[in-house]
Amino acid sequence: FLRKEAKHFSIKRLTMKIAALLLTVGSAVAFTGPKASSVKTSISATKDEILSSPNTIEFGKIWDPLGLSELGSDETIAWFRHSEVKHGRVCMAAFVGWWAVAAGSHFPGQLSYGVDFESLPTKGLEAWDAVPGWGKAQMLIFAGLIEFHDELFASTRGTHYMRGGTPGKNHVPGLYDPLGFANGKSDEAKARGRDVEIKNGRLAMIGMAGLYCASVIPGSVPLQPDC
Repeated sequence: FLRKEAKHFSIKRLTMKIAALLLTVGSAVAFTGPKASSVKTSISATKDEILSSPNTIEFGKIWDPLGLSELGSDETIAWFRHSEVKHGRVCMAAFVGWWAVAAGSHFPGQLSYGVDFESLPTKGLEAWDAVPGWGKAQMLIFAGLIEFHDELFASTRGTHYMRGGTPGKNHVPGLYDPLGFANGKSDEAKARGRDVEIKNGRLAMIGMAGLYCASVIPGSVPLQPDC
């Protein structure tokens, strides 16, 4: 029994170290602004062009109380927009996943050896806690590999979003729009789709923040059901 517990403890410690390392690297990538380059580069979209979409009919103007859009150069604003689109996509997926678990929906089969999907709790954070440590590490590693290869392919196989490319465009083959729904669409339709995605992503980020706060601080979100 003691040997089994010691082995479990060592695996848990290793998993925590891997997760901490990935979070440290990911945080450095996500929150470190672009470095200034001594080589003059061109960018196809200026700050004003990037901020011109999506429209601002909800507030009548760009909602930027902290003045973040005034920081840095055109490349900085392109980096901000790229980060916004990515965080929005993650939160849209997370919100749907949280809702599905809360509704009692589960994948068939086993999450890992001896752990059925059906056995997972229906509350978001409790379901995450029930995932074995190695499973959490695999998800973090997978997300890190996607981020790494997206930056790599953007620089080597396409035009980087800070060097004239489209902020938010995915460069990992087969990851985004694998069925090719965007193929054949006009530039105007694609532009509208990007605007809709940004707005839906913003709403999803607010939604995920609400779900998380309601879970860790009971009663902090009015009318929020327990999920």
